[in-house]
Amino acid sequence: MNKDNPKWENAVKRQHPIYNRNDIRSDWERDYTRILHCQAFRRLKHKTQVFYAPHNDHVCTRMEHVMHVASVSKTIAKYLGLNEQLAEAIALGHDIGHAPFGHHGEDCLNSLMEQKEGQNAPKKFWHERNSLFFADYIETLPDPDGVEQPLNLSYAVRDGLICHCGEIDQQGVKPRSEALDLYSIKRPGIIQPYTWEGCVVKIADKIAYLGRDIEDARQYHIIDMCAYRHMREIVASTLNAKGNKAFRSGKAVNTTVLINDLIVDLCEQSSPEKGLCFSDEYFKFILEIKKFNFAHIYSHWRLCEFTKYASGVLETIYRTLMRTQLYAENGRIESALRYYPVLGKNFRDWLVKYADYRPVGANGVRITDKKRIMRYNTETVFNISDNQSFEKCVIEFISGMTDVFAIQVYEEIISF
Repeated sequence: MNKDNPKWENAVKRQHPIYNRNDIRSDWERDYTRILHCQAFRRLKHKTQVFYAPHNDHVCTRMEHVMHVASVSKTIAKYLGLNEQLAEAIALGHDIGHAPFGHHGEDCLNSLMEQKEGQNAPKKFWHERNSLFFADYIETLPDPDGVEQPLNLSYAVRDGLICHCGEIDQQGVKPRSEALDLYSIKRPGIIQPYTWEGCVVKIADKIAYLGRDIEDARQYHIIDMCAYRHMREIVASTLNAKGNKAFRSGKAVNTTVLINDLIVDLCEQSSPEKGLCFSDEYFKFILEIKKFNFAHIYSHWRLCEFTKYASGVLETIYRTLMRTQLYAENGRIESALRYYPVLGKNFRDWLVKYADYRPVGANGVRITDKKRIMRYNTETVFNISDNQSFEKCVIEFISGMTDVFAIQVYEEIISF
């Protein structure tokens, strides 16, 4: 993506004019650093990728995952002559809207919102859309005057956030032509990104997680020797067909080698005419590895047991906060949550910043300008008097939590 590209004007467009400053960075570099400094990115270090591991420094967290995706994306973009800075910015921000406890946390929040819609309704909560929502309405940075302003990212980066779903297996990925309203996208994975760089991140996401999930599973002894031998057979049979001598012995599976070989194959096979694609052998390999991971890792009984616990944590917080709507309408949220001071303070601040909440002061009078006092230049996106809007307010608040914080407030709720 460069200034000669006919999509350039739409790609660099922002929702609002960004404040001027003496800056030597490109639009994409500026987006990259804005994401890097926002709090949602910082919290990724305490969010689950696959395994909940607050005490294991060597198991992949959500933050490490996005750094892997950024690395893979940059390498591919550089080889293909694309804009590395744009690819890195999209990759860095692609999971800022992810729920705590990994994909199970996402499913849990979605199921809570589906209760009134029915099981066959479209997903109400999906992290790709939530990353866009957080970028547009939730995350802020102080401007040169100290006022908290929205991230206000470029269209190309925002598009990459909502269109990054790599769960659907596709060959020949190409960018779409129109710069559509991103909130008109109703389902994950059905709309291709607007830029080639966004397409790269979509593929890089898959490359990054497949290999690393296996490595972490081995560290936790999730994969037994019988399953590991099966995986070696998949690796050896597929990659040996491509003449890869590193796997002919079948004695080891090296995550970094797998990632490297997938990157090289993608770069060698892709073209503007064919789109982003793998060779038939490597595409088959990806499908087999995904099948293996679901059978032997994601469905493992220990992870299934943990998901029950995670569901209990999130559902308890949800029910607790949903009981406070009347107090919120009356400006007395602290009274409803007085026995849970950590949860109460954080939810009160959330309401002040993003909802039409007017707290009652010590003199019993509503504080109508609390947001101005706190120097928040944020849109009011939640109407606490509307049941559906208040529920979304609660769900979004929970989605921003780290695993550790969710457990902390859960224990605060259930402790007497």
